Amino acid sequence: MIEEPPLLTIRRPDRRPTDAEIAAFQGVPSSFVADAMFGTGAMLGVRPFGDGRDFPCVAAGPALTVDNMPGGILALVACTPFIRPGDIVVNAFAGYQGVAAAGDRITGMMKNAGAAGFVTDGPMRDHPGVVAVGLPCWCSGLNPASPVSTGPGRIGLPVKIGELEVETGDMIVADRDGVVVVPFERIGEVLAQLERVRELEEALDAEVAKGLKWGAAIGELLESDRVRYV
Repeated sequence: MIEEPPLLTIRRPDRRPTDAEIAAFQGVPSSFVADAMFGTGAMLGVRPFGDGRDFPCVAAGPALTVDNMPGGILALVACTPFIRPGDIVVNAFAGYQGVAAAGDRITGMMKNAGAAGFVTDGPMRDHPGVVAVGLPCWCSGLNPASPVSTGPGRIGLPVKIGELEVETGDMIVADRDGVVVVPFERIGEVLAQLERVRELEEALDAEVAKGLKWGAAIGELLESDRVRYV
């Protein structure tokens, strides 16, 4: 007889960015972080709840990973005792779109536990209630159908979501542009590169504000023998 799996498998969070590292990502655009990772780290198919129209969708914090079977939310509703203030709950739903992955009640409980945000690759429901809770959320869209509270599920273990592997302790930076994941091992490297990205962005913004129409490299290319006019 095949043994039934446990309803929940839990790894207690055992790694976390430092307070200084977490603080360094606050208010940083997700696009800057993606650039600092040379165009990688963006989660696919996930966007701000309500496309960010109804309340601010900006958050940065360590991931607490949750993995559910398609249509199930047992691991999600059981994760709140493991949330540390400032965590972003990353809920893998296997990309299932048939029912909602979360609604206003669990969103409220996550916020009460100290979560700074919620990310899932499934849809959400209870639009007015989620807006009232005010927890920044990212999801695949909206669906009024209810999920089921059955397992199995996992908390604190690696998950696959939005074409990325995410582990508890990875840094999540999310805003109206989307969600970017910084692997725990790369946090220091990305923060160092982020300073360079910020300098370049600010310098180019200043040039555009002064009237820049095209960059010097484009002007040189258009005058070179690498372009053929017909």
